[in-house]
Amino acid sequence: VQLQASGGGSVQAGGSLRLSCVASGRTDNAYTLGWFRQAPGKDRLFVAAITRVSGTTSYADSVKGRSSISRDVRKNTVYLYVHSLKPDDTAVYYCAARPLRGGQWSSLDPEDWNYWGQGTQVTVSS
Repeated sequence: VQLQASGGGSVQAGGSLRLSCVASGRTDNAYTLGWFRQAPGKDRLFVAAITRVSGTTSYADSVKGRSSISRDVRKNTVYLYVHSLKPDDTAVYYCAARPLRGGQWSSLDPEDWNYWGQGTQVTVSS
């Protein structure tokens, strides 16, 4: 599975953004699509995930209530919309995908995700 993320940029605090990620190749291996983010000097952290077919979602507490993950099955695209952005949201955002494994459809651990996009920078200024 190949993943191509886009949509990052510079945003003022309080603003919003929408990231996109297009999956190609063996997309049947991408049971779940998700987003992680990594700030400078920090670990890569889970943001949100969605199952590609049924649309079941999961969110990190850090973005819950101010974000929405969605997907377009026909376009093999996953979207992440975040509003009320804060400087703490500044990070490189990575799109990821994983198969269903052991009955587990998602994971907070980046090591449990098989496929990764190249990352897109999001900078939130105060």
